[in-house]
Formats: sequence, C-alpha cells, structure tokens
Amino acid sequence: MTTTDNQVAVIGAGPAGLMAAEVLAQGGAVVTVYDAMPSAGRKFLMAGRGGLNLTHSEPLPQFMPRYREAAPRLQAAIAAFSPDALRGWSEALGQPTFVGTSGRVFPKTFKASPLLRAWLRRLDAAGVKFAFRHRWTGWDEHGRLLFQAAGGQQSVTAGATVLALGGASWPRLGSDGTWVGPLSEKGIAISTLRPANSGFTVAWSDVFRDRFEGQPLKGVALTIGAHTVRGEAMITRTGIEGGAIYALSAELREAVLGIGQATLTIALRPDLDASALTTRLSGTRGKQSLANFLRKAAQLSPVGIGLMQEAAIAADRPLASLSPAELAHLINAIPVHLTGTAPIDRAISSAGGVAFDELDETFMLRRLPGVFAAGEMLDWEAPTGGYLLQASFATGAAAGRGALEWLSR
Repeated sequence: MTTTDNQVAVIGAGPAGLMAAEVLAQGGAVVTVYDAMPSAGRKFLMAGRGGLNLTHSEPLPQFMPRYREAAPRLQAAIAAFSPDALRGWSEALGQPTFVGTSGRVFPKTFKASPLLRAWLRRLDAAGVKFAFRHRWTGWDEHGRLLFQAAGGQQSVTAGATVLALGGASWPRLGSDGTWVGPLSEKGIAISTLRPANSGFTVAWSDVFRDRFEGQPLKGVALTIGAHTVRGEAMITRTGIEGGAIYALSAELREAVLGIGQATLTIALRPDLDASALTTRLSGTRGKQSLANFLRKAAQLSPVGIGLMQEAAIAADRPLASLSPAELAHLINAIPVHLTGTAPIDRAISSAGGVAFDELDETFMLRRLPGVFAAGEMLDWEAPTGGYLLQASFATGAAAGRGALEWLSR
C-alpha cells in the first residue's frame, strides 16, 4: 500500500489513539486508526460501566504528584491538555460534565457510550478512517508497518506513526502488551509491565473467606510503611481490593515483588485513638458474645471483627484473651499479610512500559524517527480518580502534535 507523505497510521483505538487522531486530522493529516479489536474504545467503555470518571478537579499542583516519578515527564502534556481543557472538549461533544463530592469529574450522563459515539462521529466527519481487526506485528525490512488482518498480512507505509496500544490489563479488551516484542527488537527500553490499581492475594482462613467474601470495609485507614490512605476496601475470595487498596497498590506491589510479601495495616476506627477505644472496651460485657460487645462498644462491622479474629488466630492469641487495651490497639493496627498481586489481566491499569528516556519532548521515539508513543504503554502509573484517562488523553494529544510537527519538516 502506498501513501502520501501526510498520511499517519495511529495504532490503537483507545482514548490516547483517538485523541492523537483528532489532533492530526485537525492539523490536515490523512489519518487511519488501526486496532486489533472489532470496534473502538472497548476498555474506555468498560471504564465507564460504573460511571465514567474523566478527570479530577483538583488544581495542577495537587494533581501532578499523583503520577509519582513520571510527573515531570507528563507535566507539559497535561498542562497543554489540562483537566479543564478535557472538560471543555467533552462539553463540545455535547457531553457536559460535573464535579462529584470527591472532586472527580464525570459526564452528566455518567456514561462512556454517548461520549464515544459523539467522538467517533466527529472523527468520521474529519475524515479519519478506521481499520479494525488489524493486529500490528511490527515492521518489515523496508520499515513498513505490518498488520495481521482477515485477508492475511498487510504492509502500510506512513509518513508518521502514533503507537497507542495500551498496557497489559484487561487483554480481552485489546490492551494485551504484545507490542513489547516488536519494540524490544528495535532496542527500545521497556520497563516490565506490572499490575497497577490491582487487588492482592491473602491466605484467608476458610471460615473468613466463606463468610466475608464480597463484604466491604468502610471508613478504614490502610497503611504500609510511611504511606496511609483513608477509604474503602473489599474482601475477595482470594484477597483484598478496592479504592484504598488501589491508592497504595504501587507501594504494596513493590514490597511483594521485592521480598515476596507485604504487611498491610488496617485501622477500623481511625478517628478514635487507643485511649478512647480502651475506655469504650472497659465496660462490662455481661452475657454478650465478644463479637456483639465489639460491635456495640466500638461500632465495628462483622467483617472488621472477622479481620481481628484472623489476626488473633495468626498470632496464636484468642481474641477473648486480649485485654481492653490490647483489643483497642488491634482495632487500629490489624496486620494483613499480602502474599502476591492479583493477575495483571484483572488489574484496572498497568505500570511499566516504554521508558521516557526513549522519547523526545514531542513523544517521538528517538531510535525510530517518525514513530510516536502515547497513553498507558508509556512508563507511568496513577491511582483511579480520573488521573488515568487524563494522562491518556493528554499524551495522545501531545503525540498528535508531535507527529504534525514531524510531517511539517
């Protein structure tokens, strides 16, 4: 297939790829978006199943540190396509947004599908073409892009290429990390893809697992080392997950990968100190069961009391043998031993990817002139709360601008 010099191949039809395609089409490029899936935005639609969290309303000085070590590398892209710009973009597509009580930003419809449909209509009107069921496999000896499609292998020559292939979470939706091979063969440094915003495995007792699977822990504080997060978590059959766990997932994951396990400390009543709890627990229990006494005196949930029982069993000290002061201490310092990470294919996102040192300031791969990379396939991670989509949109826009600059040379 021959092409004109201003033709661009965007590989990946998620938020980063579609945003790159929009910027390129607006700049006069002829754009074709390739994707291995039968339709666009499959993971984007999955992200919107519980309410599409587009971005977060906090000011950039508080926003940017959410990206941890990658923040300096993402600063310019996010400043150029900021949370306010993203909200304006959504509004222009007929999808006004609102700020929730947590500061998170959602479309007023609370859904991804209307936004995606409006976006695809605008891309179509701008002349963007789509080639679905085209799996990118690398380059041939002449530098042409190779795709495996229904009719066999196809080769494509493009004036520029934007890679926006996602990470390795939820591979059935398209982001399966198979791009690591072709890029590694070109000498591109890639950090190992690891689960992010993921759950962790715990060796629960059979009794605890059978009784409390699916039960939430509300209003708790979770701690590992110097890091503490307030929020909610959920007991699963194999371990623990949920928003507060995801917020600590980087620290928990690195501990698990480094030494084979991590100890998470759970405070069930973080607003009460040990003295206040001890006073509450020093009353007469009478004929009440210990569980009922703890529920009433300390306002503990059954699942919280179950966690205390798990810790007491592990320490070989029956809960009933503990003094009020010892019970008070345990309530806000329950050790939970994490034995591993949940599989990456069930993680919300992934860490690792193309090293930022491989990119120039326009998001072009230094070793592959004319090839740009964006989105979750880059080496950054962030908590849930709108930060994941914001960086995907912003880096897609940055890569699109970079490709336009390349074409104009």
